[in-house]
Amino acid sequence: MARAVVIGGGVGGLAAGAALRRKGWEVTVLERAPVIEPVGSGLAIAANALKALDVIGVGDRVRELATVEGRFGLRRSDGRWLTHTTEAVADAKYGDSVVLMSRATLMEVLMDAFGREHLHLGTTVTEVDPDKGLVRTDAGDLDADLVVGADGINSAVRRTLFPAHPGPVYSGVTAWRGLVPRGGLEIPRSESWGRGTVFGIHLLAGDVVYFYATDVLPAGTVHADERAELLRRFGDWHDPIPALLRAADPARIIRNDVHYNAEPLPAFHRGSVALVGDAAHAMTPNLGQGACQAIEDGVVLAHHAGHHAGHASGGALPGGALAAYSAARVERTAKIVQRSWTLCRMSKLRNPLAVGLRDFGLSAAARLSPDLMLRSMDEVLGWRPPAEAGR
Repeated sequence: MARAVVIGGGVGGLAAGAALRRKGWEVTVLERAPVIEPVGSGLAIAANALKALDVIGVGDRVRELATVEGRFGLRRSDGRWLTHTTEAVADAKYGDSVVLMSRATLMEVLMDAFGREHLHLGTTVTEVDPDKGLVRTDAGDLDADLVVGADGINSAVRRTLFPAHPGPVYSGVTAWRGLVPRGGLEIPRSESWGRGTVFGIHLLAGDVVYFYATDVLPAGTVHADERAELLRRFGDWHDPIPALLRAADPARIIRNDVHYNAEPLPAFHRGSVALVGDAAHAMTPNLGQGACQAIEDGVVLAHHAGHHAGHASGGALPGGALAAYSAARVERTAKIVQRSWTLCRMSKLRNPLAVGLRDFGLSAAARLSPDLMLRSMDEVLGWRPPAEAGR
């Protein structure tokens, strides 16, 4: 049986591991953290990712555990809707809508699908040889027919494969995230834009509200009290934003600078090593596609590598398999990275005239074409897994 070693136990690594196992591969996932503590708070899982999750047998479980809200869209800081659509319209168009769940819940589902006994925690990878399929760790060496680099935005595997690539760059915005009990508040699923600022609200299962916010700040800015900073920026925005922030636990608010791959990689593989997720195509969160594209990666990689799963271990995976994976993913993800960055730039506008023109343009376009919000996402949400991987 062919062997795969996945470096990184996040969403992309576990999705790739589960997809490869369903194709008959023997898979080991290496995670340097001693325990899985999912970074982040909530996730939007769009129609394209749900179709990919169907391939690994967990799509319906995710739909069952997630929440779906009727209306969602974009608002101004005073609460006025700029553009919106509904779950029913999205479902009719793509066969699925966008569901919402905590990152922790998705991780639990993926770990169950992959098999926890194959997940090696507290294991640090020290070297990867893409020509020999050799993975060196602090616990010993592993030989593999396929190595999957799923080690995140600061990927050491990516630097090994493409040492001349500049890597992710700072987008100019920092992001806050948190979970807050609903507490009887009315929670409209929406993202609101101000002058260089963004605030998003999503209701998760268990009456928990996931919020995120962004602002334009120099890289590395640190505040002694992040909740106080959020209240200073968003305390006069529309309801229920001020109440949510007052109810937030300051110690549980996460803040990080947002980086993305401004320059696409030339390929997502070299030798017997393939990259997935942020290691391959880090993007700003504006399209909500980061985790979705990582899940797509895992399914497409398994599709192209699956034909060789029955080979005896020790035989190198044919280069054409990973070349086909790169061909299927590099162009698609580069477009999505760029589209997300375009939205990020629009949200960063601070000049009052530019902000007014932006908001007027969005509102006018939505009136002229009520389905604009969804039509603009056709290429992203209309994706389907490779033909042989039907639901």
